[in-house]
Amino acid sequence: MTIPAAKPGKRCPICGKPRSEAHSPFCSTRCRDRDLVRWLEDGYALPGRPAEVDPED
Repeated sequence: MTIPAAKPGKRCPICGKPRSEAHSPFCSTRCRDRDLVRWLEDGYALPGRPAEVDPED
């Protein structure tokens, strides 16, 4: 049994190869795991407002 390829033009965000339906949005387990490691090691960050500092009295 073969796994159908994803729609043309969709690329893996890690390596740029065509996506795999089984690993979407990635092309392989390797790229999926690399992405997870980046999240776990704070390689990615979500933007937010700067933390407010309370003035000390």
